[in-house]
Amino acid sequence: MEYISTRGGVTGISFSEAVMMGLAEDGGLLLPRAIPRVDHDTVERWRGFSYQELAFEVMSRFIDDIPAPDLKALITDSYASFNDPAVAPMVHAGELHILELFHGPTLAFKDIALQFLGNLFAYLLTKSGDQLNIIGATSGDTGSAAIHGVRGRERINIFILHPHGRISTVQEKQMTTVTDANVFNIGIQGTFDEAQAIVKTIFSDTDFKHHYRLGAINSINWARVLAQIVYYIYAYLHIRTHEQDRTVGFAVPTGNFGDIFAGYLARKLLPEGAIGSLILATNENDILARLIEDGHYSRRPVVATSSPSMDIQAASNFERYLYYLFDKEPQRVAGAMADFAQTGVLDLRDQLDHIRRDFIGCAVSSDEVSQTIAHYYRTYGYVLDPHTAIGVRAGQQLSGKGTPLVCLATAHPAKFFDTVETAIDTRFELPSSLAAMLDMPSRCEVMEAKMEDVKAFVAKHALSSS
Repeated sequence: MEYISTRGGVTGISFSEAVMMGLAEDGGLLLPRAIPRVDHDTVERWRGFSYQELAFEVMSRFIDDIPAPDLKALITDSYASFNDPAVAPMVHAGELHILELFHGPTLAFKDIALQFLGNLFAYLLTKSGDQLNIIGATSGDTGSAAIHGVRGRERINIFILHPHGRISTVQEKQMTTVTDANVFNIGIQGTFDEAQAIVKTIFSDTDFKHHYRLGAINSINWARVLAQIVYYIYAYLHIRTHEQDRTVGFAVPTGNFGDIFAGYLARKLLPEGAIGSLILATNENDILARLIEDGHYSRRPVVATSSPSMDIQAASNFERYLYYLFDKEPQRVAGAMADFAQTGVLDLRDQLDHIRRDFIGCAVSSDEVSQTIAHYYRTYGYVLDPHTAIGVRAGQQLSGKGTPLVCLATAHPAKFFDTVETAIDTRFELPSSLAAMLDMPSRCEVMEAKMEDVKAFVAKHALSSS
């Protein structure tokens, strides 16, 4: 399987090279040259597979440079720390199927990909003898999941930028109370979009990137998206086994477009008609919902909401979708992304019909989030986190009758206990691990949102390139 850049400057590299490169050298994002397809017989054979068995079947179609026994071991190790043997159990609340993706070490869906990526980095570095300095930006959950994936590992230092004061208390503590010597937290006095822009700019400095052997853990890293494809297929097989339906829809809370893009690729991989509607649910930072409404992808100021992990106005994974929207023409992608970087606007009205065939979507307000959390608690005794509530609300509004709908539950409600307690008007009992963590000492470097300051900090604390 060969990997290429969305902008055409990188072609013909292997999976392992794509993982270690992270952001493509030309500033684009890496994708497999072709998406494999599976037939109905293969899907039928997968029914009844464990999550780990299915992950191997899916991932091995994209990975041909890691021996099968090693890949199986990586997958087994990655999900050994999950607190549910199903890894991603399905629960039911009314007519909705809720896929719980928060049973990993940091209680967020990011663990599904980042436990795998952390093990993958360690495996590749052991083989090569190299060292790696990971740098990434987080709107809340990616950072803690990445830190817990690589904390204490030899050959790896990790630098995580987060918007200081703009994430939940639990999210911040999950990062800043990790005091392993290889972990560095940076609180940026600004928004996630500013933090993400700093990371992308640093990666575009190829001399700096190569000298300090930088690696990416954000969903700009292809391995993140690959690991997320698995749970869409896992959910589809669950519905097929229990309800015999051949078409399943998904409601996906998304801010950075990575989660729903994995669903888009899962749809391409499965037989036609297996995955139906992909409902794109955003909060008030509605750049993606507005795109589906009027064909304009236009940045606006970031608004602080009760779902901080989605407080994003420039979705980094959107470029991968743009590659397919532009018929795999990298020059068009490169031109469009250059225009967006300069103006903050992309006019995609000519592609609007195509976009609407791929996705339906809407924005959900913080008031609607609270109402949805309260309703599901009163009616079903089930507690939603604010991000999952966005997907559930959008699913209720937009799903078609008669087609099973899976809503992705992206985080444990305890991570946002202030919002949840207010919505359900009940004291929410935190898991003991989280309650103890709130009183632990923190370590974080707070700085202005200046790229040069971040580069200087990374250079000072990075593992030596020699």
